[in-house]
Amino acid sequence: MKADLHSYLKGGRDSLLWKLDGLSEYDIRRPLTRTATNLLGLVKHSAAMEILYFGVVFGRPFDQELPCIGDGADINADMWATADETREEIVALYRRAIAHADTTIEVLALDEIGRVPWWGDAAVTLHHVLVHVIAETQRHAGHADIVRELIDGTVGLLSQNDNLPPVDESWWLDHRQRVEQAALDASERSN
Repeated sequence: MKADLHSYLKGGRDSLLWKLDGLSEYDIRRPLTRTATNLLGLVKHSAAMEILYFGVVFGRPFDQELPCIGDGADINADMWATADETREEIVALYRRAIAHADTTIEVLALDEIGRVPWWGDAAVTLHHVLVHVIAETQRHAGHADIVRELIDGTVGLLSQNDNLPPVDESWWLDHRQRVEQAALDASERSN
């Protein structure tokens, strides 16, 4: 069971990192929603999340303090990269956070108890934390999927597996128009 959970977590991580490939500094940082969702910020946030849930919760401190989390951090500081933070630094931080988390996952039993200070010091098991972080990582990978599609049209689960039907661009254009027409028709019926 632990191996299956870990596999799903690894898949979400890989998908999230792949979304950065081939994009400019501007494109990985640019905010594409009202709340400023951006690709590099999603990776930075995911690094912080893994450090917190697989480190702090189980008394396994990370080797670096992160100014984007904790007391005194600006609101949402973990969701975007400053101009001084490089892609390489943030990706390396995420990879180190992953290695730290993976060690926690490997050495602890699924029923090991940790405490989540930001949940009112709630007691949780490694199993609970794994499921929670899988859900968060996959959710952010989904955000990244949409943001990347908005940037340059690239879609899919991973570079070698787009997980889409085998159709051409004209099919997608027709499909989008069908969906748009259905939305217009439904809107007219509701008025």
